Amino acid sequence: MKLAIIGAGKWGQALYHAYSQDNDVVIHSRTARKIENFVSLDEALDREYLIMAIPAQFAREWMEKNFEDRGQKILVAAKGIETSTGAFLNDIYGDFLEDDRLAFISGPSFAAEVKKSLPTALIISSTNPQLAQVYVDALPAFIKGYVDDDVVGAEVSGAYKNVIAIAGGVCDGLGLGNNARAAMISRGLVEMTRFGEAFGAKSETFLSLGGAGDLFLTASSTLSRNYRVGLGLAEGKNMDEILEELGEVAEGVPTAKALHKIATDKGIYLPIAQEVYEMIEKGKDPVQSSKDLLG
Repeated sequence: MKLAIIGAGKWGQALYHAYSQDNDVVIHSRTARKIENFVSLDEALDREYLIMAIPAQFAREWMEKNFEDRGQKILVAAKGIETSTGAFLNDIYGDFLEDDRLAFISGPSFAAEVKKSLPTALIISSTNPQLAQVYVDALPAFIKGYVDDDVVGAEVSGAYKNVIAIAGGVCDGLGLGNNARAAMISRGLVEMTRFGEAFGAKSETFLSLGGAGDLFLTASSTLSRNYRVGLGLAEGKNMDEILEELGEVAEGVPTAKALHKIATDKGIYLPIAQEVYEMIEKGKDPVQSSKDLLG
């Protein structure tokens, strides 16, 4: 399989490591990297199969400025909701190519562990099951792949779990205990399911690897950037300080803003996401947020 990965952050490099095991893979990013098989944008776009590991908030701009339609198929590897419009990634990429040429990857998968070839399981979702199967078949032996057709469910769970992960970090940062974190994650699963169903997602998707699996992982480990944002909030740090220390994109931050906007417009009850939004945007005291959730 001749494949190009666009985006050389930690997740892009992890996917490069994975797919390079049995395939002919090149990689490209906006900034030149000292990575084997790093190529120009033109060379990358010439591959039939692409993996887009560009952060959600930059996806539309990148596609507008850089994408040339040469009949490629795309696997979207980012997770998030566009803050300015509330659009899901399938909506954004769908503006540039047909749905049957798009697939989306989800599941519990820290980049650091994928780069070590540790056992992982992922879901490839697409309205075109044959395309999803192509990307699954190209995965290395240490990754178990599944095919699914609930694109909206994959999109919502992949984005929403990052917001709940911030709340998980707050729980642990405040020393609220295992009971509190388990309750918050469980109710977070209910909340993200409610949100997804409002957009036509299947409820069972949220109990899958891409839903509960990714949520449980991301909301309880310091390997998660979003969890570390929550730890910083619990320590009383402001967002500028937290993001500067993080040095990476934490998609849960802009996604919390997008969820707030969508929930307000559509009247969807999202109490945990709302508290995360208020801590991020309004500087609300995390202790007060935890009390309000209990209340």
